[in-house]
Amino acid sequence: MLELTMAAVSAAEAGATAGMLMADAPSEPGAVLRVGRDRSVCRLSTPDDWLFVSRVHLEFQCLQDGTWQLTWLRGSLPEPSSEVRLIVGEYAQTVPYGGAVVLPRGGSGEVVVQDRTAPRSVNVGFYHEV
Repeated sequence: MLELTMAAVSAAEAGATAGMLMADAPSEPGAVLRVGRDRSVCRLSTPDDWLFVSRVHLEFQCLQDGTWQLTWLRGSLPEPSSEVRLIVGEYAQTVPYGGAVVLPRGGSGEVVVQDRTAPRSVNVGFYHEV
């Protein structure tokens, strides 16, 4: 099972945990969890006016072997309005626009979507229960 928690944080709310959203999915091949502004498609949705986040920004997909892959889906713009980082322990990795990375099996960490124009971010914690 993959468990996600999401907090949308602006400079004024730094450190606050109120308003956290949660979602989970079984580790079955093809299972998908999405993060973005489109509530009809995304299990975790950001504020509508946070345009640095695409309608469907991140996709967590369970692969055939039960591991989970994170994909930063390409939006309608050729250059993104945000940066995406994967943080596992003390290790941080930038996720390329349109790129994918495999999450550690049985691990936990955080995916940070940082606005390039304002001090706000979407922080998605993950825990892969084996």
